[in-house]
Amino acid sequence: MSYQWLTLWGYLPDFIRAGWLTLQITLLAFCLALALGLVAALASAARTRVLRLAASCYIELIRNTPILLQIFIVFFGLPSLGLHMSAYTAGVIAFGVNVGAYLAEVFRAGIQSVPKGQREAASILGLERSQVFVSVVLPQAARAVYPAIVNNLIQLLLGTSLLSGIALPELTGTATVINSRTLLYLQTFTFTLISYLILSNALSWIAEQIGKRSFHPPLVLKQRSRNPLARRSSRA
Repeated sequence: MSYQWLTLWGYLPDFIRAGWLTLQITLLAFCLALALGLVAALASAARTRVLRLAASCYIELIRNTPILLQIFIVFFGLPSLGLHMSAYTAGVIAFGVNVGAYLAEVFRAGIQSVPKGQREAASILGLERSQVFVSVVLPQAARAVYPAIVNNLIQLLLGTSLLSGIALPELTGTATVINSRTLLYLQTFTFTLISYLILSNALSWIAEQIGKRSFHPPLVLKQRSRNPLARRSSRA
């Protein structure tokens, strides 16, 4: 059995490249998701009915359809409209749009968790609406939703395995190719599983360090299961 693991060890550079590609897609898609989620959350709370309706349609459409089909539509469907893109770009866009819909609900819940009295007090002090949001609402909402945001980041990382369906050489796609060459099913996919475990724990550790340094008192993510927003996001 040891020679089989040594055979797989020769493919370590391929796994490293695939892991780096997986990380790139995860971080780029998450940045897009943060932007879309915040815009959709603000639109859902806007006074304009058109904005609320647009945000609601976006959130409901994305959250109630399979992510794999969304990937296929972006990669295979959009070229029929003249929008050609690589599997890399399609993966970033598809996951950014998908996770953005979930983060929109997380952001909306975090904003609503800030007591209304604090907003009124800030307005009485003469702060404009934008200043109230940036200086009063956003810092408190960010602390409340941070664990749920990290949970969505980890789920995004794990979800990138679906991009093997469009032949993107991320971890799962690379593992499938290596498995077809070696026929070492157990070893190949066990190694891939360990790779995802390492990446997800590394991201969790980094996020925990950021939480400790960015919030006062420090925010410890090991207690994030106690946060109702985190539980809501995991159920979604």
